[in-house]
Amino acid sequence: MNGAHDLGGMHGFGPVEIEPDEPVFHHEWERRAFALSLATGFLGKWNIDQGRFAREQMPPAEYLATTYYEHWLFGLQKLLNDLGLVSHGELAARRTNPASPAAPVTGARRLVAGDVEKALRTSRTSKADEDMPPRHKVGDRVVTGNIHPPGHTRLPRYARGKRGVVALDHGVWVFPDTAGNGLGRKPQHCYSVRFEARELWGAAAGTRDAVYIDLWDDHLEPA
Repeated sequence: MNGAHDLGGMHGFGPVEIEPDEPVFHHEWERRAFALSLATGFLGKWNIDQGRFAREQMPPAEYLATTYYEHWLFGLQKLLNDLGLVSHGELAARRTNPASPAAPVTGARRLVAGDVEKALRTSRTSKADEDMPPRHKVGDRVVTGNIHPPGHTRLPRYARGKRGVVALDHGVWVFPDTAGNGLGRKPQHCYSVRFEARELWGAAAGTRDAVYIDLWDDHLEPA
């Protein structure tokens, strides 16, 4: 979808400030937000691309005025409510009375602290085992689709309808444009595609600059 989250290539947002020795989390609540996302995602009720799409549906003004992990919390609350796991009303009641007992969880997978590292190391939620033939090979010249879907897509707006060259074949992966919209895995090859900066942003861009974007078969056609 064309939303506030898709900021690549846009002007007017100021410089990217690089923080020396930046910590993984700036506040304790960020650590908790990340842990909650991991634990609830382990229930298996949604996939990583559906999680991204939930965050992308944050109202634009709110999205631009909030931080990274606030986006995560919005998406998590939306998924929990939409899937009937924890309603917005239940969350509001919990905030009003933090001491109230939580509803028991039965029959669900649980991710305990000691299993987190193993779960992250062995996760294969996006990698596909299917043996799918590639539509493109390294060195092929390709052009991206000029698409504007209402749902989730991994093809950024600034790279649509642009010509590039396949630099690397990552193998077969779940297609996020279908997985994120609840339309199935649709496994296919994912490639690193090299785009000249001038192809993306015109003659004012540097002649020696390029951008590499990971894109899937369905994003690309022969140029």
